Amino acid sequence: MDITLEKSSDTNASLKITLTPADYKPEVDKKLKDYGRKVQLKGFRPGHVPASLVQKMYGKSIMVDEINSMLSKTVSQYIRENKLQVVGDPVPDRELADAIDWDNQTDFAFSYTLGLASEFDIDFGDLPSVTQYEIQAGDAEVETTIADLRQRFHTHTHGDEVADGDTIYGELKQVNAPEGAEAFSAKTAFPMNQMAEEAKGQFIGTKKGDVVTFALEQAFPDEKARATATGVKKEEAADLTGEFTFAVDDITRHEPAELNQEFFDKVLGAGAVSSEEELRTKVAEIVRSNYNREANQLLRLDIEKTLIDSTPILLPDEFLKNWLLEVNEGKFTPEQIDEQYDDFTKSVKLQLIKNKIAEKADIKVEFEEVLAVTRDMVREQFGFMGGENEEMNQTIDRIARNYLTDEKNNGQNYSSTFNRVYDDKVIDYAKTQLTIVTQEVNVDEFKALVENR
Repeated sequence: MDITLEKSSDTNASLKITLTPADYKPEVDKKLKDYGRKVQLKGFRPGHVPASLVQKMYGKSIMVDEINSMLSKTVSQYIRENKLQVVGDPVPDRELADAIDWDNQTDFAFSYTLGLASEFDIDFGDLPSVTQYEIQAGDAEVETTIADLRQRFHTHTHGDEVADGDTIYGELKQVNAPEGAEAFSAKTAFPMNQMAEEAKGQFIGTKKGDVVTFALEQAFPDEKARATATGVKKEEAADLTGEFTFAVDDITRHEPAELNQEFFDKVLGAGAVSSEEELRTKVAEIVRSNYNREANQLLRLDIEKTLIDSTPILLPDEFLKNWLLEVNEGKFTPEQIDEQYDDFTKSVKLQLIKNKIAEKADIKVEFEEVLAVTRDMVREQFGFMGGENEEMNQTIDRIARNYLTDEKNNGQNYSSTFNRVYDDKVIDYAKTQLTIVTQEVNVDEFKALVENR
């Protein structure tokens, strides 16, 4: 076997492979013998079909399959052993392949076009500093959070007059039904927050026993909201138009939950806090923790941006655009590929940079690390705590292993979790090498920073 790499530029190359009978014939002959032992052909006992007949019937197809398999392994192995920074997939020269005479040739030549990333290196000492934001969550954020929680765990009360945000219960009647149809009538509920703004004035201020006459399609122009208001299917609600009456029977509204033990237990769990002061302290901790997660995510994005902006990498643009068109099989036009190409190249460069960092720092991901992250995901998703409960820990472990080895999605669960662990380890290492500058900001300043990214 002869393999030659010919580089036409820093980002484009051809990999040429020549095969002779010495390369593929031993394996082909072995498979022909296996066929001879297994093939069943009328007129011959099993295992006694003449080798010449087996060769005539199956020789070419076995040879083609073996050569294709050998090429795939050879190309992958050559790229791996020579540490070529290939982007996209190797593209075979189809004209050269189509010209092969499989019946008469014994030597075969193949060629693959490779797209390469230019050589680059990462020197953390030359990279600019990155800012780690520490968000100062004050009393205002705590008050806002508690107010939101009180609304989320609201109670219901009955109102005397309809106000915006209420739900009103009553009987809905159609005034003039279409000819030949029975007038629509139903006991139903109107959520005021789903009603059109211009129609609310007809209902706000009404009391129990009042009757409102209105146009249903104007009050609920959205067919989904109209279906909710009438209690019928969406497609049926589309036909309900014209003048209707609504007789108000009851009015309910949400009232913020009271700051009492029942509320404390619902928000934080039974017995976690026992006073408003303790609640505020705990909420402040949660607010800071939540904002710290957001700050860490922003730090991660800034580190990735710094790595990309500070590391010049050339890519084979024409090759990649053609490859994207081909692998997406007509899903995108050349114009759409051009529009999204910058984002695509950023992701390619970032992955190349992460791979380079992992190689230099000898970062590896073991199965146990992937399994540990998956166990944590299971605990969070199902609310399992584990701890000293061995039976619960075994259940968590079984669910995690089944998730990672699920054959229905061709190993995607394992791959995605592996990549997440891999990325986290690379970024964590980068944090130890970069200069991280801490800056305190308030919540509004932090929100502005995020919006401007």
